[in-house]
Amino acid sequence: MGPERRTMIMTEKQKESTAYHEAGHAIVGYLVPEHDPVHKVTIIPRGRALGVTFFLPEGDQVSISQKQLESKLSTLYAGRLAEDLIYGEENISTGASNDIKVATNIARNMVTQWGFSEKLGPILYSEDEGEVFLGRSMAKRNICLMKQLMLSMKKSVQS
Repeated sequence: MGPERRTMIMTEKQKESTAYHEAGHAIVGYLVPEHDPVHKVTIIPRGRALGVTFFLPEGDQVSISQKQLESKLSTLYAGRLAEDLIYGEENISTGASNDIKVATNIARNMVTQWGFSEKLGPILYSEDEGEVFLGRSMAKRNICLMKQLMLSMKKSVQS
């Protein structure tokens, strides 16, 4: 994540937006089942991030369940969702870019490495074969699934 950058000057708007974003991560992380507990939330910039929400497992973790992975995905998208709820879709910032990158890697691994796809089943696609074998149809499907997840999360939060 990188060291704290206390010398970075953030505007009040950036601080507010970052606070909502990180609060989204923390709240959803607290509410979703089987998620690691919230350890620390900060809007002090670290590395390239304007804020960070830390979750720490309660014990040693050897493997992770599908439910835990889905909870992680929900939490990763929660910062962006919080921005959407507060500022509207047209004012969402690029602050979630790393969250999206991490979530995409988890979702890809869930399908290509860990066998968590109902349609493809428990088949391992090697790192080299995964992208070529699954091709664009998988990318389109991932985008569709992510949009459905975002809409579902948005409806859950609003109700």
